[in-house]
Amino acid sequence: MPRPVALVTDSTALLSPAVAEARGVTVVPLQVVVGAKAYDEGMDAEATPETIAAALREWTPVSTSRPTPAVFLEAYEAAAAAGAEAVVSIHLSGDVSGTYESAQLAARDASIPVRTLDTRQLGMAVGFAVLAAADVADAGGTAEHVLAAARDRAAAATSLFYVDTLEYLRRGGRIGAAAALVGSALSVKPLLKIVDGRIGPLEKVRTASRALARLEELAVAAAEGHQVDVAVAHLANPEKAEALAAGLRRRLDDRLGALGVSVGEVGAVIGAHVGPGMVAVVVSPRDT
Repeated sequence: MPRPVALVTDSTALLSPAVAEARGVTVVPLQVVVGAKAYDEGMDAEATPETIAAALREWTPVSTSRPTPAVFLEAYEAAAAAGAEAVVSIHLSGDVSGTYESAQLAARDASIPVRTLDTRQLGMAVGFAVLAAADVADAGGTAEHVLAAARDRAAAATSLFYVDTLEYLRRGGRIGAAAALVGSALSVKPLLKIVDGRIGPLEKVRTASRALARLEELAVAAAEGHQVDVAVAHLANPEKAEALAAGLRRRLDDRLGALGVSVGEVGAVIGAHVGPGMVAVVVSPRDT
């Protein structure tokens, strides 16, 4: 029997197909455009992080686009046809993508109530919010309770990352307040943070190894006093991502739940904006 409250998110939440299916979450893909060809993230096999990293290195034009309202409406109506009484639709920050706006527009035309949430976050900070919502939905919570669980989980998350260069963020117009770092980007590794839905500057360090050390320190500080889920993500930088994850597992062992510290490559859409070499960490308290 379907849950009364259906869940929809977008592909930037970094939920694997297996997890999305197991938790009853519909994932609507964003598109990534490489050269003149468009791909649906997570659905087209060609749209891999490796493909995006190679294209960026070769200066092949790479851009992204949001799902149309019609695509979201199709997902909402499919949920209604399956027996859902309401939908909670959970998405990446509206300040870096028009995805949330598309979800809002579609919600107006849906045949059942649709509550939309701009998490003000990116990547697994959105994914953890979706999983928190799924827990409440599985327990029979109302749409309001499901929405509140996602909103609280997203608000409590800390999202940190470093990039080898700010050039890719600058090209895509996603740099926000971190633009102040551009002038010195050649001599530093910028540490960045998601602040109220935007990418903001945090610190400047001289080397990649120091950047990783600071990410670990900052993540441990963010977990202080909480039971947490932690995700490390990267683009074409698996060794440094695994090293960061190992340090966090060691230092946060008594605070980690069943999910532990996950490690994975970012999707094609996020990868298109951060560029090769990026390493990120999300700390998501479960006791919000």
